Amino acid sequence: MSYHSIVLVKQVPDTSNITGEAMKEDGTINRAALPAIFNPDDLHALEAALEIKQKYGGTVTVLTMGLPKAADILRECLYRGADRAILITDRRAAASDTLATSYILAQAVKTVGNYDFVFCGRQAIDGDTAQVGPQCAEKLGVPQVTYLESIIDITDGKATLKRNIGNGWEVVRVKLPALITVIESANDPRPCAAKKMMKNKHKRVPLEIAGEDAAAKMDLLKQSGDLLEQWNLDDIHADLDRCGLAGSPTKVFRIQSIVLKKEGYKQVDPNEEGITGLVHELIVDKTL
Repeated sequence: MSYHSIVLVKQVPDTSNITGEAMKEDGTINRAALPAIFNPDDLHALEAALEIKQKYGGTVTVLTMGLPKAADILRECLYRGADRAILITDRRAAASDTLATSYILAQAVKTVGNYDFVFCGRQAIDGDTAQVGPQCAEKLGVPQVTYLESIIDITDGKATLKRNIGNGWEVVRVKLPALITVIESANDPRPCAAKKMMKNKHKRVPLEIAGEDAAAKMDLLKQSGDLLEQWNLDDIHADLDRCGLAGSPTKVFRIQSIVLKKEGYKQVDPNEEGITGLVHELIVDKTL
């Protein structure tokens, strides 16, 4: 039996290259000041879907919500083995928090249609909330398994999975369809395949095509099969009151610039007395 997997991916700012211009005055990220990369955990989610396709057969559809620039990671998904890639982009989705984002993505998954798995990375490095995946599961009305370590077996419409619980592991069996969030230790993402790169390198979404001859370019892309799918909020039948700023109850309360200053160190003896003293100091300082 073959399986259809939908993978939710995100293009994120590279938080390893933070500068003083990374934050706007209103508390939102200045994405123009940071290079954009494929969210690391989402690469592992994609690999999990590709492993199912490779072992059991089936297809992999990739969805991302963002600006036209996010088509870069859709092409990368195709280079790695995805079968279909869709960009959800709409000005009305701007400023969406996790609640609004999960609603939009859930609507997109429903629009795609029948599926067996929805894979997400554990979290995105630009927000670190780990909320979008579980919220999507709730809106889709499907069971969820978080912190996937490995896929053990898929039989009789159920998947047996190993998940990380921090201080150990547990094996669970979940009825399909289900949403799975994946952590970085689950697998090693495969590299892009040269043949797939040559086949898909010219694929573009409509908003990437500009200039006086844009219409002619789009016709050529359609004829060659190089036009990527691009959806807006109307295409996924979204309730606009649940999207963008209107559907985002999260508000920025305060922004602080924290500077850590090194003021020497204290050596703790590796014995019971030393550890006891350290714990006491941490309690007095209200660190614990």
